Amino acid sequence: MAKQRFLKRFSVFDLVVIAMMASLGIAIKPVVVPLAHIITGPLYIPGGVIAGGFYMLWIVLGVGLVGKRGTATLIALVQAIMVISIGVFGTHGILSLITYLLPGIAVDMALLLTRHRGCCIGCCFLAGIAANMSGTFLVNVVFFQLPLIPLILSLSSAALSGGLGGLIAYSIIKQFRNLHIINHGT
Repeated sequence: MAKQRFLKRFSVFDLVVIAMMASLGIAIKPVVVPLAHIITGPLYIPGGVIAGGFYMLWIVLGVGLVGKRGTATLIALVQAIMVISIGVFGTHGILSLITYLLPGIAVDMALLLTRHRGCCIGCCFLAGIAANMSGTFLVNVVFFQLPLIPLILSLSSAALSGGLGGLIAYSIIKQFRNLHIINHGT
């Protein structure tokens, strides 16, 4: 019953945007991660730390386009289901449900705490940081178990990359607003 009420807040257009953002986030991963490995490999930092900012930006972009609470979590849930069901690049098996879902929850929590909806440069920057740092931290705890110094370096890199991804997402959201395709959060 509560699930139905939650989903009724989203229009069909919103759900299409959510599905598209989830798909784009998954589709870009196999392209971006190998490129990031060129930079991160010699530093013994997992490639997803840097690449994450660029595939987490789709979560932030989705929140900014839809403008409703819970959007990031839905995007992340769709991504987790896609990864588990079709076994795409970077799958962590059933743990993908947790490793993909946490960044969406982190974005929704960060935006809830700041009372924003992907509406400004600051909240998009913060949402990108929250998404990438939470994903980096959880994947490290579950899989890599890096020592403290590499973990700090990884989390710092994740914050930078996530913040940059959030800034890119904001610039796209701003273009949609300028074209009057979306009008909430102004």
